[in-house]
Amino acid sequence: MKFACVIPARYASTRLPGKPLADIAGKPMIERVFDQVKLAIKPEMVIIATDDQRVYTTAEQFGGTVVMTNPNHPTGTDRLAEVAEQYTDIDVIINVQGDEPLIDAAIIDQLASLFDEDPTLQMATVATPLLEEEYDEPSAVKVICNNRGDAMYFSRSLIPFPRHDFVKAPLKHIGIYAYKRDFLLDYAKMTPTAAEQTESLEQLRALENGHTIRVIITDKRFVGVDTPEDLVRVNKIFAQKENK
Repeated sequence: MKFACVIPARYASTRLPGKPLADIAGKPMIERVFDQVKLAIKPEMVIIATDDQRVYTTAEQFGGTVVMTNPNHPTGTDRLAEVAEQYTDIDVIINVQGDEPLIDAAIIDQLASLFDEDPTLQMATVATPLLEEEYDEPSAVKVICNNRGDAMYFSRSLIPFPRHDFVKAPLKHIGIYAYKRDFLLDYAKMTPTAAEQTESLEQLRALENGHTIRVIITDKRFVGVDTPEDLVRVNKIFAQKENK
């Protein structure tokens, strides 16, 4: 199978305007994400998908493959599908968010390997153990899986509800996805579903339409950049790494 990583990099951000170009230890964030993704072995291509000329120009300057996409896409899935339409020879597309400068390349390779192991697989994602302080945090999306490792439901509420002590540690969803290309194109055309709109979680559209989402579990902790405070924290992490 031929794998590609796509990094959506939308310029507008309510909490951190111009986020893809935010400086992280001397490099724009989109370059930091690109550098990390390039460490993965299985993807043959890494593509940056943006809606802004400034991001496009920056990506070209550091040698990235970049695609200009429609700025009016209602969801990230639609932006990803626009890129998928242009690359007809790709079998599986792995979506790495453009605000994950500390993404672990090994996770990308693990996701890709799922499709080699199970050619019928259509979609996969990642979860990590939920911290107790995240139990009541709506931005920490929770996922519950069946015994096959497939997602049963995603929610901003704590699931399962702990009427008794947890038998298994609850899981936090990490927004890294892998899709068969053909499934992604179909998925983007599906009508938004009831739970998806209620929870504001796109992945529920796949479950509500009866599709399977395989979940791999990692003990890695990810530090996404959503706020100026996150940016300060990530800068400190990179400064420590580069001063070693």
